[in-house]
Amino acid sequence: MLLLLSCGHKKKHTAPKQKQIVANVRQLDEVVKESITERLSLISDNEGYLEDSILAFRPQALEDFYQQHENAANWSDHGKLHPLADSMMYYIRNSYDIGLPPARYHAKALNAAIEQLQNDATAKKDAALWAKVDILLSDAFMKMTSDLHYGAGPRDSITLRADSLYSDDFLKEKLQQILQDGSISTAFEGLEPTHAGYLSLKEAMINFREKYTDVSWDTLPSNYTDTLLFRQLLANRMVQGGYLDTAGVEVVDTVMLKTAVKKFQNEFNIYPDGIAGKRTITALNRTAEDWVLQAGINMDRWRKLPDTMPREYIMVNVPGYTLRVVDSGEVMLESRVIVGTPRTRTPLLNSYMSNFMLFPYWRVPYSIVFKEMLPAIQRNVGYLASKNLEVIDKDGNAVDPHTIDWSKLSKNHFPYVLRQMDGVDNSLGIMKFNFRNKYSVYLHDTNNRGLFKNSMRAMSHGCVRVQQWDSLSQYLVRMDTASHKGDSIRVWIERGEKKQVDLTRRIPIYLRYFTAEGRDGKLIFFDDIYAEDKVLRKSLQ
Repeated sequence: MLLLLSCGHKKKHTAPKQKQIVANVRQLDEVVKESITERLSLISDNEGYLEDSILAFRPQALEDFYQQHENAANWSDHGKLHPLADSMMYYIRNSYDIGLPPARYHAKALNAAIEQLQNDATAKKDAALWAKVDILLSDAFMKMTSDLHYGAGPRDSITLRADSLYSDDFLKEKLQQILQDGSISTAFEGLEPTHAGYLSLKEAMINFREKYTDVSWDTLPSNYTDTLLFRQLLANRMVQGGYLDTAGVEVVDTVMLKTAVKKFQNEFNIYPDGIAGKRTITALNRTAEDWVLQAGINMDRWRKLPDTMPREYIMVNVPGYTLRVVDSGEVMLESRVIVGTPRTRTPLLNSYMSNFMLFPYWRVPYSIVFKEMLPAIQRNVGYLASKNLEVIDKDGNAVDPHTIDWSKLSKNHFPYVLRQMDGVDNSLGIMKFNFRNKYSVYLHDTNNRGLFKNSMRAMSHGCVRVQQWDSLSQYLVRMDTASHKGDSIRVWIERGEKKQVDLTRRIPIYLRYFTAEGRDGKLIFFDDIYAEDKVLRKSLQ
């Protein structure tokens, strides 16, 4: 019996026959048809499961397709697999090249079953085994067809696609097409995204797999210890990864080892200090398959975007700490950014840039007021002056902070707004870029520009600080020559003029989460700062 757990209760399901050995191969096709009929009839009773732990992707599409073919086998006949089955197995075994793990397409069950059929004389006469292989291949094809276009992960609140799945009829037609044409590659053609970011990631993924698929390495102790034993283990790991060549070298000195560690750190986007600290050791101990899965997760994120992106848009990659302005597929501007900490995350969203402001006030969010500022003010009211803050009442008037009894104010009673006055000391810096969103976040300059030198830049309260704020403002108004002639923005800045510049065209802005990208044929990895990858890993497995 097939046992499945549901809602904490054991529920029994009927399992299909696991063996149906025929006496003569000439009987096989007819008995396979009976076995397929039985297996399909049990799908609904077994809550969509084809086999123990193998869930059907689209049960109804699968049942309808086989019904159209009178439940006959489609991937074999007379005890022989069609060449098309070999082609499908090639795609399944190499699905990491498209960022999707083989386990999603029943690789383990299919590999085991096909090995039996090829090497075991009795298994070749097992109608139940042939039926199992046939249904699993059909289901895998439908699943891969959908995954290539729409992604394997679930839709989220910022998914931009108007459509989210193929119809049952489309999947059936695709499967019918490959059976007639004998070409799976033709059926998959045109399903994947054509975005430059996706294509570069796919190319880099294939290159990475070619380099590391057959490479294995030892695991290092989790904590760095400057001992002879640890240095030897580290040197061995560097040799295994191809970062250190010890041919003709009797003793690996500190300089050689440090250089090798830097090579690894540069490849995996870790600050190259040459020291095998905790972050570096964690990266060294990850398997090649784990890195490939991280890249695949990000290919899946590209699949969530529309088939065609706007001609011009702004993309902020939160874990990559990068802002890019794209026009007709070309990156026109790139800037480092600072994003929210894991506790005060920068939200992922879609919006349109509406305006930007020169010498803006900063209205301190109440979350910061109550958590950080009010306790400091209650200890010393001079804190306000030290932070260039003024107190504004409900009518918009400035209030002398010495006239307020701060001890009586709390989260439940605070009838004021704290506002940081404009100027070079303002936390927003010289410029603030506005776009409508429910989180009240925006892009802005900062009065602490030295932080852009940091490699880890998740340190804001949620808004995005932009290093190239001046270049961004110039780009946004470059087409609006009627309102902004020449260097008008720079003139206003020199004069210290407070201005709001309304944009004459709507430029989309996307705040997204990519922890890997392809660059010059190489994978570039970023830290999973908000642990978003962990959620998607479960969907892809």
